[in-house]
Formats: sequence, structure tokens, C-alpha cells
Amino acid sequence: MAAADEAELVHMVATARAHNDGPIAFRYPRGEGTGVAIPPHGIPLESGKGWSVRQGERAALLSRGTRIAECLKAADALDATVADARFAKPIDEALIKQLLKDHELVVTVEEGSGGGFGAHVLEFAAREGLLSGKAKLLPLTLPDRFIEQNIPHVQYDEAGLNAAQIIRAVEERLGKKPILVKKNG
Repeated sequence: MAAADEAELVHMVATARAHNDGPIAFRYPRGEGTGVAIPPHGIPLESGKGWSVRQGERAALLSRGTRIAECLKAADALDATVADARFAKPIDEALIKQLLKDHELVVTVEEGSGGGFGAHVLEFAAREGLLSGKAKLLPLTLPDRFIEQNIPHVQYDEAGLNAAQIIRAVEERLGKKPILVKKNG
């Protein structure tokens, strides 16, 4: 499990406490929290189930971990769907199928290196024949090189995992700029 924010981390701790069927692991986010309200009690999550945070059009951003805040910023500019995978194993197969069915491009965004969550999603999609239609799948991960110690935002910027780089990756893969959402004010 990888928490999107401090509230979700509370629920993941409750999930780990309630889990009795073998090992379980969850990733503590690095750096400062997002500032969301922390619930007084955690509620165990259903193992392997993610959720759709917002709906959009041509692209979907499937985040695992704290990159969801950057995915939401990118989605505002792209009119993209954002989903929180929460779990790397088991992955939410129904959510992945739906995202690939409804979008031209699904981008997995994670705080890990290649061979992790994005690779699991890609393997599942290929095995199930989900990539033979219009859907494209792009994993965005940490690069396979050393990144100097710094505050998380600077490191993620260098790694290409902040909103501007996510927007650029979506625009490059779709072959043209998606329609931008106009802001009020």
C-alpha cells in the first residue's frame, strides 16, 4: 500500500492492523503532509481496491502514493481522470480494465523505479489483451539513476514526476494537446 495523503495513511495503518492473511507492507510518505484533515480512527481498506478521484476525458492518471496531488494538478490542465490505485499487490484489475476501456491513454505514476507498480499494470493489461484496441499505457517512474538528496518536490521535479512533466508526457503520447480546462476567475 502507498498512501496518497496523511488521512489515507491512517486508514492503511488500520488495514495493516486488521490484516491476518500473511505479510503486508505500506509506504510512509516522505516529507511534509498535504494538510488534509486526519480522521480520528482508521477504517480498514478493501485489499487491492483503488478508487476514482475525478473523471475526465481522453487520459487517465493512475497514481500510487503521494504523486496523486501532482496528478490532480495535471488533470486540471488536461481534463483527465485521476484514480488512486492504493495497492501494488493485488492490483485493482476492474479499475485498470475500466480506465483502459474509457481512455485513449492511461499513465501510471509512482514513486518507485521501473519494474514496480507500472510494470505490474502493464503485464496485467498485456495478458488480458487490453492493449490491442485504442488504449495506450505509459508508466512514469523514478529514473534509473542517482538523484541528489534534496526536498521531495525538487527530487520529483528532477525525476519528471511533477505536474508539468506529467502534462508533457500525456500531450506527447496523445500526439496533440488535449483541450485545456478554462479556470474561473
